Amino acid sequence: MGVYASQLVQAPLFASARVRAGQSSLEKKEIEWVSVMELPVENFVREKEFVLTTGIGTGGDVDLLEQFVRDVIDSGAAMLGIATGRHIFDIPDRILMLAEERGFIILDLPWDIRFGDVISTVLEEINREKQDERLMTEEVRQEFINHVLQEGDIEEIPEAVHRYISLPVMVTEYDGAVRASYNVSDAVLQAVENNEWIRPHRLEIDQHLGEFSDHRLYPFIYVIDVENERWCRILVNTNHRKQGYLWFRLGRNQTLTWLMMNVLEHAVTACALYFVKENAIEMTEIRLKDNFILQLAKQREERQLLRQKGELLGYDMDLPYLCIVGSIKLYGEDREFPSFQSDNPPTSSLQNINYYIQKEITNAARFLGKKAMTTFDEDEVIIYLETDHHLYTETAGQFLDTVDRRLHEMLTEVDISWGIASKREEPNGFFDSYREAKTALDIGVRQHGSGGRTFYKDTRINRVLLAVSEDEDIEKIVRDTVEPLAAYDRKRQTDLMETFMTYNKYNGNVSQTARALHLHRQSLLYRLRNIESLTKLSLVDADDVFLLELSIRLWQLRDMRERS
Repeated sequence: MGVYASQLVQAPLFASARVRAGQSSLEKKEIEWVSVMELPVENFVREKEFVLTTGIGTGGDVDLLEQFVRDVIDSGAAMLGIATGRHIFDIPDRILMLAEERGFIILDLPWDIRFGDVISTVLEEINREKQDERLMTEEVRQEFINHVLQEGDIEEIPEAVHRYISLPVMVTEYDGAVRASYNVSDAVLQAVENNEWIRPHRLEIDQHLGEFSDHRLYPFIYVIDVENERWCRILVNTNHRKQGYLWFRLGRNQTLTWLMMNVLEHAVTACALYFVKENAIEMTEIRLKDNFILQLAKQREERQLLRQKGELLGYDMDLPYLCIVGSIKLYGEDREFPSFQSDNPPTSSLQNINYYIQKEITNAARFLGKKAMTTFDEDEVIIYLETDHHLYTETAGQFLDTVDRRLHEMLTEVDISWGIASKREEPNGFFDSYREAKTALDIGVRQHGSGGRTFYKDTRINRVLLAVSEDEDIEKIVRDTVEPLAAYDRKRQTDLMETFMTYNKYNGNVSQTARALHLHRQSLLYRLRNIESLTKLSLVDADDVFLLELSIRLWQLRDMRERS
């Protein structure tokens, strides 16, 4: 951050000074420091420096003076001021020609202009320029913050950037979707949305950005070629989450300045604040909808009250809905849904596996032309799907086929079991529909394992058993019969109940049962003797076998009912 040579030479102190070379570079050369230098130059001069010299070390040798000037030019200095009238009376033409060829500014300073005054003037101009930039930067920062806090639109950010630094600007989501732009062609906007761009070589990038590597914004700037135009984009991060980009394009032969970098930095901050605010609004809406759908599933409420709440959230509560409940687990593991949440989906504020499942549920419902209400409750996904009165089984099947196909492609380690309620005639039977779907899910997982689908209408025998289990005498018989097996299983980490059910499934065939349970024949026989000993029942007596099977089924159904 400095002052341009054209501004500096207008200072009253330089009224008697003359620009002898580099007139065309006055508007381009920026001066950040001033120093007095005599021979030798070596590495004592830095870039963008205004060098002052009396030429005392040259002793009138033109060749030596020319080499001195050449060394100053090669060091990257912005301008050379030569005091004439004592050691150098006139600047040789060949030195002026050299400077002109290199676009280097040489200022002829009369001997009566003291270097101390020159240094003081230059520093005052640099500090004044810095102060002006600081004031402008503060103005920019305040304007951007006001845009966000005063419910401004994101379109106002590119417009403000263009107003301060006159660059074409656009704001995009992380996936390329354009949110706002100013002075950007339709072709570029289309190419960005389609991700039709390329990265130039590293050397070209460094040349394009210039020497701002020490600015804190620099590591987040990417150079991109779009539609034969060279654009720069800056990553917008919020809470370590990549939200989007701020894009800008420099003009031909235009270089970045500190003012540009500061304006762009405040613009990026404003974009980040806008995304945070947007995410907060989105999350609040999602939370309200989640709570509403959970209330539908877990609480009975009056129909009119449900309709009023649903309309406020954009739901049509007069449509016929069918409840579907899914249980989400990892293949081959006991860990449940909260333990494998991911933080990688790039564009949504719901950065976890919920996001993928929610997305595919929404897509499947849209594909079928149906409305859907969805929420998550720990390791469960609860869906209320609009359905037809007479084709609810087909509708649910098509819907789950679409969801499962996509989820199996994307989430290869995730296993989802589904329970589907029956069609209900009453328009506000959300609570009962959820209980049906939950019961069907629990029964299906218990009978067939995870990963399947169970319709409530196909669980009639299990529901009959549930009704029977309500009798106190039957409950006592079940407890007396099964409790010894359950206690033995808990203590010895075995599964005698499953052993018996498999044995009974194969009609008492020991060989088939051993293969199914991956047991040695003698191990199976040992287990069967334990079952007879613990239950005081004979496995060769048909009545005893029926009683034991009925008792175990009722015991398992009781467990499912208690969990739900």
